[in-house]
Amino acid sequence: MAIDLLARGPLLLAAAALLFGAPVAFAAPPVVAPDVERQVVAPEGVSFKPAPVDEEGAIDRLAAYTMALSKRDFGSAYAMLRLSFQASNPRLEWETNQRKRSVLWADGTIRILRLSWYLDPAGQPAGLYAAFDFRGDRKDGTMDCGYVVVHRAAPDTGWTVVRTDTSEVPADLIEDGVPKADVLRQLPCYLGKGIATAF
Repeated sequence: MAIDLLARGPLLLAAAALLFGAPVAFAAPPVVAPDVERQVVAPEGVSFKPAPVDEEGAIDRLAAYTMALSKRDFGSAYAMLRLSFQASNPRLEWETNQRKRSVLWADGTIRILRLSWYLDPAGQPAGLYAAFDFRGDRKDGTMDCGYVVVHRAAPDTGWTVVRTDTSEVPADLIEDGVPKADVLRQLPCYLGKGIATAF
């Protein structure tokens, strides 16, 4: 799949159960569960495999960003956005949109469903991108579904958030823990084998 990265990407509340559906202690760097689907897209003729330090840095940024949102610390979350993303999303407008969605990031268990890596994608600023697709299930039967994309311009630079999109799915549009067929086509995330509700 092409990386229409800044428009959709194949692609999070980092509360107590951010990545695994179990409590997470952030003393050690968080990791993505081994059974999470993964894919790597690199320019033709280029062999690339992300190193553990790549995954560690990307997931650290994801965790910091989503924890800031879950705490409603919009200033810290906004500071993690890439400058070009900030330029197209002025702070006041961005924060107002976040505040309108009070349940988003605030409850449930986030489960990473797929981690997609993109090296120097065509039409985008050079560097390494990591796209995290996720679903978040709340106790009231509703769910979130979306993705967050982070970018690192060079190995010695930090990761920034360059794209994020999330849909909230109400309980009446979910059957047996799965969004109804007509809803699935409208969701901004890849559910794949993670569509099952079992953790």
